[in-house]
Amino acid sequence: MAPQAIGILLFVLIPLGLIFYYSFHEWNVLAGDFSFVGLDNFDKLVNDPQLSTVLRNTAIFSVGLVVFNLTLALSLALVLNQKLRGMTVFRTIFFSPVVVSLVAWTIVWGFLLQDNGGINAALASVGIEGPNWLREGWGAMASVIVVQVFKNVGLNMVLFLAALQGVPAEVMEAAKMDGASGRTALFRIVLPLISPTILLTSIITIVGSLQVYAQIAVLTQGGPGISTTVLVYYLVQQSFDFHAFGYGSTLAIVLFLIVLVLTVIQWQMRKRWVFYEN
Repeated sequence: MAPQAIGILLFVLIPLGLIFYYSFHEWNVLAGDFSFVGLDNFDKLVNDPQLSTVLRNTAIFSVGLVVFNLTLALSLALVLNQKLRGMTVFRTIFFSPVVVSLVAWTIVWGFLLQDNGGINAALASVGIEGPNWLREGWGAMASVIVVQVFKNVGLNMVLFLAALQGVPAEVMEAAKMDGASGRTALFRIVLPLISPTILLTSIITIVGSLQVYAQIAVLTQGGPGISTTVLVYYLVQQSFDFHAFGYGSTLAIVLFLIVLVLTVIQWQMRKRWVFYEN
């Protein structure tokens, strides 16, 4: 256990403690200034005029990503679970974006989503004039969500597929003999039996949605304006662009608390909808 314990100590616990320590200080690396400021950073947090927009953007991105990712992943898993020819090839195709470099994937999508990029060219071929996806508020946020969904949907798809293959065949046969429709079998048998996997994928996807940075940095740089500036991008911007490491640490605490609260809520909810819990 020692290597794992040392890793957690060096890369999780100590940095987390330093974040709380730095939040009570102002540290400008360029000026070489490191001074205790007490609760000034927290006062700045409360009065930050951009923070409400940043939190709203974070919520929109997270909800959109989680809903579309889990829905698409489960739908693909249900289709690919059928014993049809060529399904192995399709599984490989859908999973391949997971192993592609995140930055490379995002750069390619950046070219496709430009005003004169491949997507608008395809739309123009059928007589539709596409918007400037990355330079309009709604289009920029939707584009970032879609890019992230396509990047990671394969991982959740594989997890759902493994769970579906673990559903006892005799249970499904009994339901069919009792006259249960496909919809009834899905909602009354399949989804309850794979609820542990749904819990796992939802926690992973929600936490991942709150940690997105590279896609924003490559595609929109938080723009137009701050319409796609999410919390992680904002705290990195404050820390490394504006050299306000103290305030950036305060924002990191906010992110930590949000992730902690959401994870605890999900973990407590398992008692109500995960089938093997009392």
